[in-house]
Amino acid sequence: MAVFTDLSDNDRDEIAAAYGMSPLTSVIGLADGDTETTYLFRSQRGEFIVTLFENGAEAFDLERAFLTMETLSAAGIPCPKTLRTLEGQATMRASGKLVAVVSFVEGSPCACASPAKCADLGRHVAQIHRTLMRSCGRAKGSLPKGPIHGALSPDNVFFLGDTVNGIINFRLRHDDVLAAELAAVLVSWTMLQDGALDLARAEAILAGYGGVRALEDSERQALPAFVLAAAARLLAESKDNTDLRGRALNAFLSVQRLSLSEPIVAGVA
Repeated sequence: MAVFTDLSDNDRDEIAAAYGMSPLTSVIGLADGDTETTYLFRSQRGEFIVTLFENGAEAFDLERAFLTMETLSAAGIPCPKTLRTLEGQATMRASGKLVAVVSFVEGSPCACASPAKCADLGRHVAQIHRTLMRSCGRAKGSLPKGPIHGALSPDNVFFLGDTVNGIINFRLRHDDVLAAELAAVLVSWTMLQDGALDLARAEAILAGYGGVRALEDSERQALPAFVLAAAARLLAESKDNTDLRGRALNAFLSVQRLSLSEPIVAGVA
């Protein structure tokens, strides 16, 4: 269990009181992450995920993540409900660590999602992009850019059946080219051992995405290059980075076999 900070009874009571969760019925340490300590707090008010950040977290970043989740929740996109302190803050400190609390999300991650799951994932990625995209214009000829999740890996998406029931971990939310995140999703969810993409799952992600937000011509043309970069990055960070060049090239070639030649018409979200 990846728990680095043991909370004393006083720490637990302090957190529960600060967020209006008292009285607690149980506290359970969870295995989650390499640089965080995570607990499940249960009370009569509900079940909550309490995270203590061991390093690298700033209150400003967590406030921004909270505002993002609140915006998405208001738009009907499933993500944890934020819990603020009684003073309205996103964070507090306990045991010398920065603390943030969100609601417990039902469901489970899926390392090898079916095409049906991938289609629903694609829809939700597009909904996030469309909801968070800024209304301001962009330079002529540039690719669409806006706020993105930043870490839409299988670990951060929970399913109930074939439906996305929760998207978590918005700490890496930042502005970037939207097609770059779509490429990262294709790679992290559909890349096979040899680097090639599983075409059925990749097509499902693109179809789901295009049903909400149509890709522009420039995005379709740029997607293979973004996939190449995303594949190289993922492989370089993995334990098995043998034949990185060949496997990343296979990902690139796979995208050229997908249905990118014709515009995908967006429907109703």
